[in-house]
Amino acid sequence: MAIKAAFMVPHPPMIVPAVGKGSEEQVIKTSTAYDEVARMIADIKPDTIIISSPHAPMYGDYMNMSSGKGEKGSLADFRAPGVKFDETYDSELVAKIETLSSLNGLEAGTLGRQGTGLDHGTMVPLYFIEKYYKDFKLVRIGLSGLALTKHYELGTLIAKACDEIGRNAVYVASGDLSHKLQPYGPYGFAPEGPEYDKRIMDIAERAAFDEMFDFDETFCEKAAECGHRSFVMMAGALDGKSVEAKVYSHEDVTGVGYGVASFVVKGDDERRHFLKTYLDEKVNALSATKDKADSYVKLAYESVECFLKTGRMLKIKDVSTELLTEMMNTKAGAFVSIHEHGRLRGCIGTILPVTDCLAEEIIRNAVSASTEDPRFNPIEPSEIPYLEINVDVLSTPEPIDSEAELDPKKYGVIVTNGRRRGLLLPDLDGVDTVERQISISKQKAGIAPDEPVELQRFTVTRHV
Repeated sequence: MAIKAAFMVPHPPMIVPAVGKGSEEQVIKTSTAYDEVARMIADIKPDTIIISSPHAPMYGDYMNMSSGKGEKGSLADFRAPGVKFDETYDSELVAKIETLSSLNGLEAGTLGRQGTGLDHGTMVPLYFIEKYYKDFKLVRIGLSGLALTKHYELGTLIAKACDEIGRNAVYVASGDLSHKLQPYGPYGFAPEGPEYDKRIMDIAERAAFDEMFDFDETFCEKAAECGHRSFVMMAGALDGKSVEAKVYSHEDVTGVGYGVASFVVKGDDERRHFLKTYLDEKVNALSATKDKADSYVKLAYESVECFLKTGRMLKIKDVSTELLTEMMNTKAGAFVSIHEHGRLRGCIGTILPVTDCLAEEIIRNAVSASTEDPRFNPIEPSEIPYLEINVDVLSTPEPIDSEAELDPKKYGVIVTNGRRRGLLLPDLDGVDTVERQISISKQKAGIAPDEPVELQRFTVTRHV
């Protein structure tokens, strides 16, 4: 017993006739495909249906599973209060997944909000499924801001839990595609939108789940996708399995992408352990990058590794002299940025020097970035092979009179209002305009958008 099949489905409330009131005819291909996969699920007769939904309770650093005996919900928020649901949770399976997550150090479980009612990302799939089959229990899982690898790993543990307690289960990955496919759509158009949909539907057709890791955060944000992490978690639930893939439909007429696909398990396939392959390749690539790094970045790596492995700060006397010559004779502010699997994992720095030399500045800030950034949990020693580190050495900030003197690619910015001050480094992914650069800097400082600020700019020497 384990995952028998998985399904990629959208969740537009308007596809339910009581909500759409005729407008659902715009996406008749999607509803026809939905009926087909719902009948497939009925033929499988699963004990449990696992649904991952972008609209279930979501946290930046935790993947939440709904707990308790069950949950109710309706589409009342979409003017269809008569479309109601009363689902029973598979509490035994939820407990097993939570136990496995804890044993594997994965940030997933039943902590967080509970009893908030079913979300539409869960109810729309259930509407179609329950037309044909109702004899099942439900597991509902939310997404998170964690890396794609974490979502895939949770998928593998879901499959393992089903296997260990003998559940006959299917996985339903609820998620719309891009929300920026048409100029007339509710979210407008971006070129990344059609590109995202084309790529994800091609992956679905080939069941090439390894390629789901190749979507960086900035691209997904520009595409305004909804379900990518849901699809990645589904892929994890099929890890190591041979599957028969079928794409039923893709529509973009509303300006939002709706894709329907199925993946029926046919047996084991050792070549399809995609997370292990991805991580092995990542470690090898990062090791090569680290070997080619300049002395500033190598010092930051050594500082992080020393502290995480031994609990002590790296001492200047312990560092090879060829790394230090230039940095020992310079004083400057510096920022150390740490990324893991393409996502920021920590960034701490100093605007002006606070130590006797740049080498000490980098050592101190590297340790702080790995353990003291309040936005993230401290980095664990097991994460070291997957870390990407760069060092930005700052020029002395200079005051400017207007935004016209800024360029987000060339200059970093400091905004100040009284004691509140925010800084943003230059040349960051997704920060293409002065307005966005200042907006983010104000947010970091807790300064309201309409509050006046004093501006300073600086340049950086970026070491990678």
